[in-house]
Amino acid sequence: MNNPSIIKIAIVGPESTGKSTMSAYLAEHYHTIWVPEYARGYCEKLTEPCTWQDEINMFYGQIALEEEMLSQANRILICDTTFITVKIWSDEIFGRSPQEVLDELPKHPYDLYLLLDIDMPWADDPLRNFPDMREHFMQVWHNELKALNANYQVISGLGDERYQNAVNAIDAFIG
Repeated sequence: MNNPSIIKIAIVGPESTGKSTMSAYLAEHYHTIWVPEYARGYCEKLTEPCTWQDEINMFYGQIALEEEMLSQANRILICDTTFITVKIWSDEIFGRSPQEVLDELPKHPYDLYLLLDIDMPWADDPLRNFPDMREHFMQVWHNELKALNANYQVISGLGDERYQNAVNAIDAFIG
């Protein structure tokens, strides 16, 4: 999944922080494509609660989707979340993470992570589960990104201000 000429930017954060909307906006702004969150489409098709095997399937699906779309990117690839989400959800739901996820985390770095802040109002969605745990998951994201020595920046603000803060962070990164 490495193409040194493509800058990979991950849009991450707790539930209901505008990751998909931000990803679409940034892709349009930078005239490139964005990789949707594989888990969303996967979970929409589930008829039972998510299982350990589902988490592993989502991990492999996210990697495959990013690899597939990398060649279509124009200088920058925007990724709506990453498979770190599989680790976070597995740790929360099952108390541990799949070993293949742990093994692959350091092998799939992103050049810049934009961690979207929880300063947006919660928006109900059938796939969202933890409206009262946003602060907890924000701290989890900080911890996960620090554990990876990731280059990340928190993006706050509402509406146009949020988008502009993200663009400013990317522009500063790419110089």
